[in-house]
Amino acid sequence: MAKKRIYLNAFDMNCAGLYSPGLWTHPDDQSSTYKDAEYWVHLAQVLEKGRFDAIFLADVLGIYDVYQGSRDAAVRQGAQVPVNDPAFIVPIMSQATKHLGFGLTASTSYEHPYIFARRMSTLDHLTKGRIGWNVVTSYLNSAAVNIGLNQQISHSERYEMADEYMEVVYKLWEGSWEEDAVRVDKERKIYADPEKVHDIRHEGKYFKVPGAHLSEPSPQRTPVIFQAGASSRGRKFAAKHAELVFISAPTAEITKKTVDSIREEAKQTGRNSDGIKILSSLTPILGSTQKEAEEKYEEYKKHISYEGALALLGGWTGIDFSAYNPDDKIEYVKSDAMKSVVENFTKVDPNKQWTVRELANFVGIGSVGHVEVGTPEKVADTMEKWINEVGIDGFNISYAITPGTFEEFVDGVVPILQERGLVRKEYEDGTFRNNLFGYDRLPDNHTASQYREIHSKTEV
Repeated sequence: MAKKRIYLNAFDMNCAGLYSPGLWTHPDDQSSTYKDAEYWVHLAQVLEKGRFDAIFLADVLGIYDVYQGSRDAAVRQGAQVPVNDPAFIVPIMSQATKHLGFGLTASTSYEHPYIFARRMSTLDHLTKGRIGWNVVTSYLNSAAVNIGLNQQISHSERYEMADEYMEVVYKLWEGSWEEDAVRVDKERKIYADPEKVHDIRHEGKYFKVPGAHLSEPSPQRTPVIFQAGASSRGRKFAAKHAELVFISAPTAEITKKTVDSIREEAKQTGRNSDGIKILSSLTPILGSTQKEAEEKYEEYKKHISYEGALALLGGWTGIDFSAYNPDDKIEYVKSDAMKSVVENFTKVDPNKQWTVRELANFVGIGSVGHVEVGTPEKVADTMEKWINEVGIDGFNISYAITPGTFEEFVDGVVPILQERGLVRKEYEDGTFRNNLFGYDRLPDNHTASQYREIHSKTEV
């Protein structure tokens, strides 16, 4: 039986602190240089050396201001703020690499799909088909307020909007321009054939887009679709649209339940289960011996920011944890933020109730995902076990410190996985989607395929 290839993504953000609040204070951490092109070039080259499939760039459009009813804690602790636009660092990294893919986070809640579709086509052209889109619906109320809404749109309605948003961009990417529309015929002086460029004539509940896509077809047309929502509604969305699904859960047992649910949802939509790759969050803390790794972990813990962790948790859950004492027990509270975060921690261990202090310390390194502390061999063993027993396809590697965590993983763990036949030793040529699945364009059983050749359906 052939071994299952492990898909690898790196998880970063165009800011000084992604998932380990306070670790930017560590003397070896360089995340505060996120403003420099050199940081991203170096990181991209490290990841390509390690044969990573992609770097996944998180993003938010607001500041975490639930904790203490203020943004001060997030600003003071550098908890995902200040944060720069992730789109602009993609061309920089693509110029320094040949094969690495790029997963760009962008929200369906606050940017019009007509404009967004052009940006993604542009990036797909510039990277020669190496762009992916992490579809999010935006969970921060501060983002909603700052683009003119009175308050955050409800969780369920955000997904209704997202479904229509996807319909619009699929029409633009897949159906507006025919494959041979662009001629570049210098003799006849015809750049593109207007009869092969079509209006999409979309008029829905949330969006009205009558015209044609601004960009000619890119290598993938539609970027690789990432999705990270693990709530019940998020899983339905993923089953319909996603090609790569990212999940974050602290234990193998919770991860397996989520994986099984996503697979079942996908099956019900008629999609091939091989067309969805599920990657789980993993933060590796490495040492040449187990003792050395544990000592490093304890050293990292000294840099955890308690208020930074609670600032992030406040944004993710909609709960102001400053209203509780550190030793108070937490319980499930329904909100319009990231429901899966609350659900995971109230269900991790049925016999345990987390205190606020325990929760802050837990998410202080690696957030809500799994943290593996040990030698490269031990980390590789755990990864192989999760692949075989949990049913995931790979891992979204988060960092404690950057680029150190990634460098140590590439130098220590990747060679072991390669020798076991679990990580490829060489890339294949072609687009990001081709590297993942063996084809450049979305398959016919994907929901986007119904919007191809829309001219035959909309024009008389």
